[in-house]
Parts: sequence; structure tokens; C-alpha cells
Amino acid sequence: MNEIAEDPEAAGEFRITRQALRDGSLLARMRALRLPGLAIRSDAEIEASLDAALAAHPPGTDAFVFGYGSLMWNPAFLFTQRHLATLHGWHRRFCLQMPFGRGTPERPGLMMALDRGGSCHGVVFRIEAARVREELLLVWRREMSGTAYRARWATVRTAAGNVRAVVFVVNRAHPRYLGKLTEEEIAATLAHATGPLGSGAAYLRQSIAALASLGVVDHGLERLASDVARRAAST
Repeated sequence: MNEIAEDPEAAGEFRITRQALRDGSLLARMRALRLPGLAIRSDAEIEASLDAALAAHPPGTDAFVFGYGSLMWNPAFLFTQRHLATLHGWHRRFCLQMPFGRGTPERPGLMMALDRGGSCHGVVFRIEAARVREELLLVWRREMSGTAYRARWATVRTAAGNVRAVVFVVNRAHPRYLGKLTEEEIAATLAHATGPLGSGAAYLRQSIAALASLGVVDHGLERLASDVARRAAST
């Protein structure tokens, strides 16, 4: 079984770890914030959402999870294999406003989400059948604690063939969805936004590094990182 270390640049009490997801302490801290726009589902609602997704998964079989952002370097769940994978029909984009985590209510940050169109390179993780619900519950507590993402099953392509994986796509109807930002607006936000999980700039750098470790160069993210660094240096 494998588990990758948490975000080394995260700070404070909001580090995303397997233990914090298992014991519920991360969700408890998020609920305690009572921030506008941070509506956290109850434990029962999160589990009901997971069970609805698992109803479409063949019982007794391994499950796959596709990661395109922080899941690539900090999944915080146990897996047996991880591989480079490509998802078609969705692309990685900074389109979700974050008044917490890597931003604050006074200076919101931005997080990546999967938005419609194009394609996206990322990592697909394999979870053994006996641990599917246990490990996916940790993923759900992390990704589906609110309503900004929607979970769905999609086909992702790997060197060994196609697999059916859980992917988390943006909810375009969510009030924090900002799908029409220009690259300049995104860079301006990432250059200065920071919160208890770290900075937007660090999140961007770590995403680039995770892809590079797989032999993937995302020219859009590289271009964005250069702009972010320039803006940060100028201030």
C-alpha cells in the first residue's frame, strides 16, 4: 500500500492528512470557521453522496481515482498503483474562488477544477476492492464536503489501457465558479493569495512539479507560473 506525503508547504492546523480525514478533525475545523460561502455537508450527507456514486461501481472490484491538482502529490488515501492518465472532455483550470484554504475572505484565492472541454493529464490511483469504500470516504470528505464539485465516473486513458475512474468536476452553478477569468486575472490572484493551506503560487508550483515527475509539461501552467512569479517579485 502506498501513501504520498502531505503538502510540505502547508501551514497551521489545516494540513490535509489521512489521519485528519479519518478522524473528522479537518471537517470539524472547517465547520467551525463558519465562513460565508463555506457550507459544509454533514457526515451523513457526505456518505450518502459516496453511496450514490458506489451504486454505479461493480461490487468487489478495484476502483480508480483521477487526480489533477493536489491529489497528484498528496492523495492522503491508500492505493496500490498510480499511473499517468489522460482525461478527455475536461481541462484543468483555475476557476473556483477560495475564501479559505489558499485564500481568505478578504483576499480570496483560486483553486483548479475540471471544466468542460479539452483534455487533462493527471494521475490515476488504483484502490483495491477490499478498501474501496473506506478509502473513497476519505476522498469524499476532502473533495465532496461542499457543493463546488460534482463526482462522476469517466474513462481515463493510461499506457496500459483505459480505466473507469472517479473524477471531480466543477459545479458551474456554484456561486464561487469563475469560469471567465483571463490568464492575467488568474495570475494576479495567485501571486498574492494565501491561507491556512498555503499559497496559490505554491499550489501552482507543486502541480507543475507533480506533472514533471510524470514526464508531462503543461505549457499553460508554466506560462502562468512565470507571470505569477513576475507579479510577486514586483511587489
